[in-house]
Amino acid sequence: MAKRLGWLLFLAPSLLFAQGNPAGDWQVMTDIYGNPLHQRLVLTSEGGKLTGELAGDKLEGTVSGKAVHFVAKGDNPGDTAEYTGTLEGDTISGQAVLTDGDDKSRTLGAFTARRLPQRPPGPPRRHEFTPSTYYRQFSASTQPVLTVWPGDTIHTTTVDAAGADAGGVTRVLGGNPQTGPFYVETALPGDVLAVHVNRLRLNRDYAISDDQIVGRALNSQLAVKMKDTGKTIRWHLDLERGVATPANPTDHLKQYTVPLRPMLGCVGVAPGFAAAPSPTGDSGRFGGNMDFNEIVEGATVYLPVLQPGALLYVGDAHAAQGDGELTGNALETSMEVELTVDVLTHKSILSPRVESPTHLMAVGLAGSLDEALRTATASLAQWLEQDYKLTPPEIAQVLGTAMEYSVNEVADRNVGIVAKIKKERLAPLGAAKP
Repeated sequence: MAKRLGWLLFLAPSLLFAQGNPAGDWQVMTDIYGNPLHQRLVLTSEGGKLTGELAGDKLEGTVSGKAVHFVAKGDNPGDTAEYTGTLEGDTISGQAVLTDGDDKSRTLGAFTARRLPQRPPGPPRRHEFTPSTYYRQFSASTQPVLTVWPGDTIHTTTVDAAGADAGGVTRVLGGNPQTGPFYVETALPGDVLAVHVNRLRLNRDYAISDDQIVGRALNSQLAVKMKDTGKTIRWHLDLERGVATPANPTDHLKQYTVPLRPMLGCVGVAPGFAAAPSPTGDSGRFGGNMDFNEIVEGATVYLPVLQPGALLYVGDAHAAQGDGELTGNALETSMEVELTVDVLTHKSILSPRVESPTHLMAVGLAGSLDEALRTATASLAQWLEQDYKLTPPEIAQVLGTAMEYSVNEVADRNVGIVAKIKKERLAPLGAAKP
């Protein structure tokens, strides 16, 4: 239904008149029973005729003076939306009527449209942001802490999962508090946000973990053996040597070391139309608490844009983590973070993606490992179809001979499976298209 409501959104014709040229991209908001639905409108005008797309659906209409009228058609036969609006300055307002072809129901919604802003002159900017407030929800209602443009770089810091900063001072209640949200200009639903992880640096010499194994990974025998666990473990981070060691090791673990591999447990955007805010311990199509140990320096995270500006949140830094975050906490710590953001317009993805120098990786997040496996596989197949133009039989041949799977998350409500493939296996297929 959200897809159908999408084109209910509407048009932006009115601006045509104010500027004398309606061509370009617009942001449209339609009120659906008190829920704001945001979409991208691409509009062209020739004489009094309007053509274009609304959220990928074709539209046709007319413009006369300040009056705009057009009809958008969905993929399902009988799904139509009729829009009537008036231009005032750089905004258009009016009414849209959506007809559902299946049950013939009609939905009336008021809309407002604005032309997307133009990037200011000059090269991309680097932003220094020192957070003073942290958030425990991935929400579209939180006011952005910073507005950036595609190509800009953000340099900032995070607190740990318990809310402690680089000096060990608790700044906020625990539960993976997030830095952000960052508003990325021109990013709209139907686009993809690319988050390039340029730099991750540990900024203190300790981390916190647990000595338990999460219940989802236990059989009855191991559960009995683990009945007295659940204690907090402090780790010393030797930043010069690049290793972590238990601060108070048992005799068996006196020589045990873990290579430091800083990663972000949480990279997420605001959930989409009519969705409730998500707690920062959760994950989904919006990303969030994915706890994927390949979100390291040099990786790029791709997330579907579900709200205007994407509203990017980052946090839950880990000094190191094994697959699955098996103990419920990785080596939880604070971190210095540098990210560059880009926007891929008119690109739809099923689930979060991660690209490393060596792999393409699609993250499936769901309530069961079976469903997460299906989502991850479908998402990687979509990647090969979109960027390499492979047919379904070709996708099966490639994945059947080169697919790799890993478990990224078993500790939280949603579990995660990652479907991945080495780039060297895809090299003979030609260059990928972003």
